[in-house]
Amino acid sequence: MSEVADGIVIVGAGQGGFQAAASLREAGYQGRVTLVGAEPGLPYQRPPLSKAYMKGDAGIEQIELRPAAFYADHRIELVHGRAAAIDRFERRLALENGRVLGYDHLILATGARNRPLPVPGRELAGVYYLRTREDADALKADLAGARNVVVIGAGFIGLEFAAVARALGHPVTVIEAAMRPLGRAVSPEMSAFFVEAHEAMGTRLLLGAGVVGLEGEGGRVTGVKTTDGTVHPADFVLVGIGVVPNVELAAGAGLEVANGIVVDAHLATRDPAISALGDAVAYPSRFAGGMARLESVQNAVDQARCLAGRLTGKPAPFEAVPWFWSDQADLKLQMVGLTGPTDLAVLRGAPASRRFSVFRFREGVLTAIESVNRPADHMLGRRLLAGAPTLTPAQAGDESFELKSLLGR
Repeated sequence: MSEVADGIVIVGAGQGGFQAAASLREAGYQGRVTLVGAEPGLPYQRPPLSKAYMKGDAGIEQIELRPAAFYADHRIELVHGRAAAIDRFERRLALENGRVLGYDHLILATGARNRPLPVPGRELAGVYYLRTREDADALKADLAGARNVVVIGAGFIGLEFAAVARALGHPVTVIEAAMRPLGRAVSPEMSAFFVEAHEAMGTRLLLGAGVVGLEGEGGRVTGVKTTDGTVHPADFVLVGIGVVPNVELAAGAGLEVANGIVVDAHLATRDPAISALGDAVAYPSRFAGGMARLESVQNAVDQARCLAGRLTGKPAPFEAVPWFWSDQADLKLQMVGLTGPTDLAVLRGAPASRRFSVFRFREGVLTAIESVNRPADHMLGRRLLAGAPTLTPAQAGDESFELKSLLGR
């Protein structure tokens, strides 16, 4: 792309937006780069918010993606503001504060927001969501005096926070409407392991229990009512029931939206001057066998690098292997690939050792690997899934079989 006056404007200063700006400079782009973020301050990492930052093991300086000097040195202009509308004909981005930015190319890295709890009482004090640093700061301040902590939702954020709260000595109850935790992400075998692990930490897990309302007194939450009529005491509630992709800006501009901002294999929308990446994007994935929208730091980073390549004259379709991780107490869960609910699960190692993997297969073909404290299996899986994996279910379940032998074939 040639140097132009308006250059590239990136909406969203999360991990994906930051990486797009940094990768453009790494790839040699010399035009103007503007990074628009709705939150004040420097771009930062979100994963530590529910773990190290929450526990006080990391401060703001440790979670910032780069210090202020980085942006000056790399000529990345940081703009604080919330995007309001796109004028595709004039190639202008309007912010809510009245500022208008021209662009030659626009990158939408708008991310996602927390799904609100649709029950009475959700407006009570003491009811929290965790998405931003501001959320985390408010949580930390209130958590210190909490006597009864209830987490609604046994997904990654819910279980990560529950582990931190237990480590800090708080009684914790996790309420999940599904019959198993992490149900959309991992195998039943892995779910069962994490049930046992969290119960061993002292967490109370209620599975198959829907929430019908929050009760309060004096404007503050005092309890969580479940579908069986039970009211569970709570003076602190964290809601973690998923996210909603931020597609409104794209939809308002007439771009295609379907469970995310729809892009092609090169992360381009149907407007040649607009691309998109990250949690808000639905893209074609061979691992999903169709369109996919992934809520993953690594996915956003990989897409940003791919997009920067295209915008600097090195186009390539986005084909990165999807992988994820979650830290819960001393358990590091790593996942690679995408799996379906009926995929065969093959155990490698003993869950009782707290070091094992579950290999997933569909019609005999490896689709994913879930590992706990077993990073070698995870790294091997990333290499296998990048090509045409030849591992069989029998080999996966046989610990005497040397998995590395497959890499030379």
